[in-house]
Amino acid sequence: MKDFIAISDFSSSEIKDLLDLAIKLKKQHFKKGNKKIFKGKVLGMIFQKPSLRTRVSFDMAMRHCGGDALYLSPNEIGLGKRESIADVARVLSGYVDGIMARVFEHDHIVQLAEYASVPVINGLSDYGHPAQALADVLTIVEAKGSLEGLNITYVGDSNNVTRSLLFAAVKLGANFRIASPAGYHLTEEDHELAESMNHKGVAIEAFEDPDAAVEGADVIYTDVWTSMGQEAQTAERLKVFPPYQLNSKLI
Repeated sequence: MKDFIAISDFSSSEIKDLLDLAIKLKKQHFKKGNKKIFKGKVLGMIFQKPSLRTRVSFDMAMRHCGGDALYLSPNEIGLGKRESIADVARVLSGYVDGIMARVFEHDHIVQLAEYASVPVINGLSDYGHPAQALADVLTIVEAKGSLEGLNITYVGDSNNVTRSLLFAAVKLGANFRIASPAGYHLTEEDHELAESMNHKGVAIEAFEDPDAAVEGADVIYTDVWTSMGQEAQTAERLKVFPPYQLNSKLI
């Protein structure tokens, strides 16, 4: 597989290999610097949604390994509007060695991968955030040694981050609890997909009470109540989420 679109596309062993490689490269960077394995390579970075951390992370990763990154802002492309996704994918494939895209609609990532002849990385979509999930899992591995048998609790809006983190946890053998207010849970299809890849027999539970969800947790993960692109829902969401801030043991 050349593309990195969703955590669910990868096997447990493939995810472990990616984590092992990340740990190796991180140690190498802090010890004597990374080998220039990307020398002469350029990553094209499409941003429909702006981001401090995603842009800097991918840009510096390329630089650390001897490559370069090309930032493309929303106005420069007009992905799916001024420029068709197929044309963007084909044009960039002629210039760069890989494409990372941070988009609103997940189908835009899927189409980029379909028409591009270079690897495509999902830097965020409304369906998933696999790059962040891998980074989060790496942090847990560094702190705990492994995810096997851990109890991980996510508290907040069940969103793209939750979905990717759930799939990663299940594939790596961690029990996963999600605490979200009524109406803000992952879909039944998400839980069915998670169970279909639950070969390690871990527990997957959904809660509305955050205090119950964090009981016995080894790792607690929280996120913002209103994600980027949902600003119009802020007032409505603040009516639902304050009890999580006021009553939970997280505070």
